[in-house]
Amino acid sequence: MKAIVQERFGPPDVLRLAEVDRPEPGAGQVLVRVRAAAVNPYDWHMLRGDPYVARLLGGVGLTRPKAKVAGIDAAGEVAAVGAGVRGVRPGDEVLGFCPGAFAEYARTDAELLVAKPAGLSFEQAAAVPMAAVTALRGIRTVGRAEPGQRVLVNGAGGGVGTFAVQIAAELGAEVTGVCGPDNVELVRSLGASRVIDYTREDFTDGRVWYDLILDNVGNRPPRRLCRALTPAGTLVGNAGGSPGRVFGAVGSTLVLVASRAVAQQRLRVLIPATPAGPTHRDLLTVTALIDSGRLTPVVDRVHPLAEAARAVRHVEGGHARGKTVLTVA
Repeated sequence: MKAIVQERFGPPDVLRLAEVDRPEPGAGQVLVRVRAAAVNPYDWHMLRGDPYVARLLGGVGLTRPKAKVAGIDAAGEVAAVGAGVRGVRPGDEVLGFCPGAFAEYARTDAELLVAKPAGLSFEQAAAVPMAAVTALRGIRTVGRAEPGQRVLVNGAGGGVGTFAVQIAAELGAEVTGVCGPDNVELVRSLGASRVIDYTREDFTDGRVWYDLILDNVGNRPPRRLCRALTPAGTLVGNAGGSPGRVFGAVGSTLVLVASRAVAQQRLRVLIPATPAGPTHRDLLTVTALIDSGRLTPVVDRVHPLAEAARAVRHVEGGHARGKTVLTVA
C-alpha cells in the first residue's frame, strides 16, 4: 500500500511517499481503508522529534521515529475487523484516531472509532477527531463553561479554536474569539459575539474580564492572561502547539503549573486529545453535535496524499484556517 513514511527526524521534507506492507488487525482492532487524514500540530512535533525532552520520556523515539508512518486523524471505511470486535463491520464509514493515518490503510483499536456522520464528506470527517475532542475537553470538561459566562478562545481561527467557539456558543456562553484579520468573519460566523483581531487589539489589557479563557496559542505568559480573567475565572492552557525544540509543550505546562501557586484564579492544563482517556465517549459527543447541526468542521485546505510535506509545512506555519486535510484515493 502507499503511505507517507519518515525514517529520521527533521523538517517536512523528510516525508516521502513509499510502498509499505498493509497492516492486519489483531484482537480488538479494526483495519480502516483511509479516505482522508487530517494534519495536526501533533504531526509536525512527531516529525521533528520535538520537544527533545519527549524523546527522553520515550514517547517519540530517541534517535529515530518510533512510528514509521505519519498521521493519526482519519476517516474512511472499515476494511476488516479482528477477533472480539463487536458493533463494527466491514463497509461501515468511520472516523477516529488511527496511528499511521497518512496511508491507504491504518490499523487501530475499535474503541478509537465512531460512525461517520452521514452529512459529512470524508475530508470533513477526518478534521474532527483530535481537534474537536480537544476543544470539547477544553471548554466543557476542564473549563466547565456555563450558560451566560464570558468565554474567550485565543487562536479561534485554528483547528481546535473553530470547534471551541462553536461548543462554547452551544453551551450558552458569550464567546469572544481572538484571531488574525483573515479569520475575523469566519470566527464570527461560528457563533462568536465578539471577535478580536490580535494585530490591532490586546485582549490582556485588563479592560474586559472573562470567566474562562482557552489559550490555544501560548504566546503570552499566564500572569498576563490572568489580567483578563475575573477573580474566580479559569485559564485553560492547550499546550499542543507550543513552540520550543527543547521543552515545548512540557515547558509551557510546567510554567502554567508553577503559576498556580501565586494566581488566585483556576489555572488548568489541557492535554490535547490523544488515543488515551475517555476518547470513545468524547467522539460520540462531538459526532452527536455534528449530526444535530450544532457543530461543523472547518476545512482550510485539501491536498493529495503525495503532498503531505506541503500540508504539514502549512500547519507548522501557525496560520491555518480550520483544518488541513489529505485525501487518499
